Amino acid sequence: MATLREIKRRIVGVKNTQQITKAMKMVAAARLRRAQENIINARPYTRKIQDVLNHLFRLEKDVENPLFLEREVNRLAVVILTSDRGLCGGFNMNVIRAAEDLLKGQYAEINNSGNVDLFCLGKKGSDHFSKRNYNVVGSYHGLFSSLKFEFASSFVTELKNKFMAGEYDKVIIVFNEFVSVVQQKVNINQLLPFAKAESDNSEEDTYSYDYIYEPNKIEIINLLLPKYLNSQMWKMLLESYAAELGARMTAMDMATENAKDMIRDLQLKYNKMRQAAITNEILEIVSGANALKESNN
Repeated sequence: MATLREIKRRIVGVKNTQQITKAMKMVAAARLRRAQENIINARPYTRKIQDVLNHLFRLEKDVENPLFLEREVNRLAVVILTSDRGLCGGFNMNVIRAAEDLLKGQYAEINNSGNVDLFCLGKKGSDHFSKRNYNVVGSYHGLFSSLKFEFASSFVTELKNKFMAGEYDKVIIVFNEFVSVVQQKVNINQLLPFAKAESDNSEEDTYSYDYIYEPNKIEIINLLLPKYLNSQMWKMLLESYAAELGARMTAMDMATENAKDMIRDLQLKYNKMRQAAITNEILEIVSGANALKESNN
């Protein structure tokens, strides 16, 4: 049975932990506001490029570009976005589990033949898959502490060159999309080959008019495609970072509340034991006084 000193030591330890989790929650909340602003600023640019491309694809049905080339998937590249640190709930494991399900399910045959290369953006994903003998060919740590568009651009260029050289037949991104502070959604997006949007009636009505494109539609498509891929990669990095901060903020808030409950329970236990000890001391004093009184009589 724990002594009063041990319970008091535990209360002090839990209070110290509570201060740490509360500070981590405040730091995550401050960074999250900035990350949300970055996402809001990046989304319109990506959406507008996509709208223009969709419009051009409806006007130009036969566009030849190596980034469109659909091949039988014999070699696959999977990019997995995780965080460098833990203490963010199920953020990392949700992405890791989705990637493993993909490799053991839809692409099990290719994975078993050793034709799947993993690019892990984040230490947690890199550590997990390296320990389990997956073919991790790219491991990037410390990205999100100073996230820059230049990295997204150079990384997409590397993947794009390998795809056009035939080293990969498909490139897939697995990441957490930021929905809200308390909700993240695991997405599996195909980056390459570029998939044209399926047309529907509502969009056809929207684009029933035409623009004058200079120099010509095909050249503009070929010019916009790399920019679109870069913006997509940048947006996914921003989404993942914001989702990580939201998950960490929620996890630290729950940890702070749990610490508060533990302190209350330990304090109640401490008070009960202290009261019991005081009662025992009083009983001992009364018993001693009665015994002394009887002996004098």
